[in-house]
Amino acid sequence: MLRRERRPEPDSIELTIGANVTLRGDIRCEGSIRIDGVIEAGSIETLGNVIIASEARVVADIRAKAVSVAGAYKGNMDAQRVELLDGGRMWGVIRAESFYLDEEGFLQAELVMQSEHVHEEPVNPVAAMADKSTEGEPQALADEGDLDSLGQ
Repeated sequence: MLRRERRPEPDSIELTIGANVTLRGDIRCEGSIRIDGVIEAGSIETLGNVIIASEARVVADIRAKAVSVAGAYKGNMDAQRVELLDGGRMWGVIRAESFYLDEEGFLQAELVMQSEHVHEEPVNPVAAMADKSTEGEPQALADEGDLDSLGQ
């Protein structure tokens, strides 16, 4: 007999910062956070998600599973998934495995795409060949100047 898989329970909001609230400081929790107000300084750390609503303004560092920005955000962000929604604005450094940008989102930030596997920087093939060559064997096929002319 076939059984339907149960859908996971929806993520519940553990903390809501209301529209008339201005906050400074550090927030740590296990559940999700919704921000409708203002966070002037500090940090937000959660195992859940962070939702920055359209009227919210946040200046803080964020570490979360996922972050959705419809308001204004400035700071350093580290998340598995980041969504910059219609009307959202972001400044700072964003590190994410997945990034979604709506057409009307504004991003002026350094975006660092990460994955579970850390990738090493590519090896310069000319330097690698020079390291392997020995006396009496041919040298590298090109020198640094030749690679620059190709628009490396």
